[in-house]
Amino acid sequence: MSANSPRVAKTPLELLENVTTIEKPLLTIYGSPICCGIIGFLGVLIANWATRRPVMSGIQKHIIATVGMAGVGKVLDDYRTQNLAERDAVFRHYIQLHPEDFPPYERVKYKDVLEKWYPIRT
Repeated sequence: MSANSPRVAKTPLELLENVTTIEKPLLTIYGSPICCGIIGFLGVLIANWATRRPVMSGIQKHIIATVGMAGVGKVLDDYRTQNLAERDAVFRHYIQLHPEDFPPYERVKYKDVLEKWYPIRT
């Protein structure tokens, strides 16, 4: 196996362990704040358009809404990360308490799974 190939888990508990550190993609790090910031900016544009003002008037509202909604996006992303970490911890704890329900994996090759193929021609 090369250094970049995926690691094969032998037990269910190994699936939840973070042995290798993988750098998060930029879209994962900044995706939610950027999307929420764009929504805040567009919200002010639509509000100005709906009240028949010049679309880019009141630039301070655009800045405040963009930065505020980007902060909301960051808070939501942190909450999601915390929630997923807690969920994984609960799974890990349950697997540790009930190892008999999670036997080690048996590696199965395709040749053992696939049946012999007989073509049926009419």
